Amino acid sequence: MKRFLIAFVVFTLTQAALFTAPSIYPTGTTIYRPDKAWSGYTVFDTPNEQGAVLIDMNGMLLRRWKEAAAVPGPVRLLPGGDLIGGSARRRPHQEALALVQLNWKGDTVWKFDRADFVEEPGKASAWMARQHHDWQREGSPNGDYAPNALPMTSGGRTLILTHKNVTRPEISDKLLEDDRLIEVSWDGRILWDWLASDHVDSFGFSEQARNAIHRFPTWTQNRGSGDWLHVNAAAYLGPNQWYDAGDRRFHPDNIIISSRNTSVIAIIDKATGTFVWRMGPDYRESSALRALGQIVGQHHPHLIPKGLPGAGNLLVFDNGGASIYGDANPVAPTGANVVARINSRVLEINPVTFEKIWEYSISGQERFLFASHYVSSAQRLPTGNTLIDEGADGRLFEVTSAKEIVWEYVSPYFAVEDGSNTNRVFRAQRVPYDWVPQLARPTERAVIPPDITTFRIEAQRP
Repeated sequence: MKRFLIAFVVFTLTQAALFTAPSIYPTGTTIYRPDKAWSGYTVFDTPNEQGAVLIDMNGMLLRRWKEAAAVPGPVRLLPGGDLIGGSARRRPHQEALALVQLNWKGDTVWKFDRADFVEEPGKASAWMARQHHDWQREGSPNGDYAPNALPMTSGGRTLILTHKNVTRPEISDKLLEDDRLIEVSWDGRILWDWLASDHVDSFGFSEQARNAIHRFPTWTQNRGSGDWLHVNAAAYLGPNQWYDAGDRRFHPDNIIISSRNTSVIAIIDKATGTFVWRMGPDYRESSALRALGQIVGQHHPHLIPKGLPGAGNLLVFDNGGASIYGDANPVAPTGANVVARINSRVLEINPVTFEKIWEYSISGQERFLFASHYVSSAQRLPTGNTLIDEGADGRLFEVTSAKEIVWEYVSPYFAVEDGSNTNRVFRAQRVPYDWVPQLARPTERAVIPPDITTFRIEAQRP
C-alpha cells in the first residue's frame, strides 16, 4: 500500500506538467447563451479583502461590498438585496472577526462576533466570531437559491462554522485549531454547539492516519496551531425524499460537513452530535464507493434542495489536489497529503446507494485540464443546469445536464494573497433578478466567443 501511494502521488504530480493552460486569456464574460442559461445575478468573493461583487450575465459590475468577504468564505445575497459575509480578517488566521449582514446601502443590519473571547500576547483581548468557510441562514438549508426555501432576512437562526483552539493530547501533543459549529439566534445567543475534536473516533481514521495527525496535525507556524481537519463546508440537509421515506439519518435539521484535509464528508445528527453517515477518508470501504472513486480535498457538499432537478442527491466539487493522512513517504514526509489527483470533478451522487448520477470532469468535457486544487463550488439551478466555480483560476461557468457550457466568466479581480497573484473565487451564487429590486432588470446580450483557430492578438507595429 505504501509503495502504491508513493507511486500515485509522484505520477499525478508529474502529470501536471502535461496539462497547461494559456497564460494570456480574456476576463469577464466569454460565453453567454441566453436561450439556454438560467439568467440572474451572480455574487462572489474576491481575494485579499477586495470585497464581494455582484455581476449580471454579461459580466457588468453592478455592486461591490468592500465591507464583506474578508476571508475565503461564502458571501450570499438575500431576497431584497441584503448581503451576508465575513468582515475584517484576523490575520494570519483564515477567519473573520465578525459575520455581518449589510443592506443595499452598506449599513450593518445584523452582526455576530461573540463566539470566542480571544486573548493573545501583546494584543487587546476581544470577542470574535472566528467564522470561516461557511454559514447558513434559517430557511435556506445550504444557502443556494431554491424556489421553496428562501433564507430569512430578519430573525431566525444562523449556523456558523468557526474556529476554537483546543489541547487534546489523545489527538496530538500540539495545539489544535479545531473546527466548531454553532447555531445562534438573531439576538446573538448560542443555541447549539458542536466541536469536531470531540468526535475524532468517528472520522474513520486508520492507525497510520492517527499517528500522522499526532505528529503533524497540519501545523501552521504563523498561527501556532494545527489546522488538523480544515472543515470547509457546513449545511443543513433540508427537507428531502430520504427522510420522507423513513431514513432518519437524513433529518432536515441534520448537518453535512466537509473536511478538506481528510477527504471526509459526514452528516451530524443535530440532536446527538454523532455522525450518522460518512464518506471517506478511504473510498475503498465498499464496492459502491470503489466504483465512485476516491474523492480528494472536496468543497461544498450539500443535498440538492427540494424544488430543483436532482433534489435529494449529493452535489460536491471534488477538487483533487492532495489530502488525507497516512504513512509518510518522500512526497508527503509528514504523513499529511499522502493521496493526490491532478484533476477536479463535479459529482452528483445518490447518498443512500452512493451511485454516481452525473459527473462533470476532463473526460470529454474540457479541452484543458479541469482542476481547482482548493476553494470552488457547484450549484444546481432550476432548469437542471449547474453553476460551477472552478475557483483556483477564478473561472465561473454554467453547464447544461448534457454538459454544454452556456455561460462562462473569468474573474478580473486579481490581488496578491498568501504570496501569489490570484483571482481565486471561494464560492459563487446565482440568484433571481427579483431578489435585487434596487436594480432594473438588465438587458441580456449573447456573447459568442471568436473562432480560436483564426483569433490573434495583433503584433505591435513600430
